[in-house]
Amino acid sequence: MKPSSIAISAGTAAITAMTLLAAPHAAAQGAFPSKNLTMVVPYTPGGSADAMSRAIAQRLAAAWGKNIVVDNRPGASGMIGTEMVTKADPDGHTLLGHTSSYPATAATRAKLPFNPETAIIAVGTIARAPMLVAVHPSVPVKNIKELIALAKKNPGKFNYGSSGAGGNNHFSGALFAAAAGINMVHVPYKGISLAVTAVASGEIEILISSSSALLPITQGNRVRILGVTSLEKSPMFPDLPTIASQGAPGYEYQLWWGVFAPAGLPADRLAFITTAIDKIVASADMKKFLDGQGAEAWTLPAAQLATLLPREIARYRKAAQIAGIKPQ
Repeated sequence: MKPSSIAISAGTAAITAMTLLAAPHAAAQGAFPSKNLTMVVPYTPGGSADAMSRAIAQRLAAAWGKNIVVDNRPGASGMIGTEMVTKADPDGHTLLGHTSSYPATAATRAKLPFNPETAIIAVGTIARAPMLVAVHPSVPVKNIKELIALAKKNPGKFNYGSSGAGGNNHFSGALFAAAAGINMVHVPYKGISLAVTAVASGEIEILISSSSALLPITQGNRVRILGVTSLEKSPMFPDLPTIASQGAPGYEYQLWWGVFAPAGLPADRLAFITTAIDKIVASADMKKFLDGQGAEAWTLPAAQLATLLPREIARYRKAAQIAGIKPQ
């Protein structure tokens, strides 16, 4: 698949709410940014990671007065684009839009050409959200309880899709199967948009994914949404029951999205980028965007941001053991 790139122009990104970010920074930051930037997205266009990354890139471009090229580099469950960023100059002009799929994938790879805990650093978090369970209309169930009962009667008959082995969709599906005591077949695709198309066409029966990724197929009865992956009922989806309450006790899965940079980024530049992202995430303009994505704003203090990846990778390694996902 050929990489997809698009330049987000500072001149055309007319977002009035972002003018508060245009604070003087040339002296303290060595005139950063001194040139146009690149935001690498290691997934195909159309998924939640792509949408979140473009939203941040657009608003940073408006705040900084520089163009930001969003460069989609999918492959290897997000690791191809990630590796590309690990080799970039750590001057802040190359950023990486990623999701909780990264620590999930890192936790299930036996070998990577870089250290997943230290090769990139978190420069800001954007949002978090539960996932939704979608089934093709041909599956004769109206809720999660009925889906579990049907799957128990037909072990191995139902397929669930993902954006790639070890990603969020794989983990959420495998953990659901473990909690519910059912056997489903994992079908990995080269991007979430392909998995979404597959469940809409009936190629697979089940997909657990973000609401933003599923949004294009929720109209016209192309899929049926059965539940939400939060442990308690989600205020973002008040009409949807939780999976945990319908036969998979204790089941919970939350997505998150963030921005990263190559390791070695100077501390003052890291702080400057983090402050800019935090202000964007806290803005009314961004809240409106996140509401449309079925997500809530999420920021972390500097100390927690610095340890985000080691913590998350360790957590996913434990989850992989529970779900029976072996390193590949």
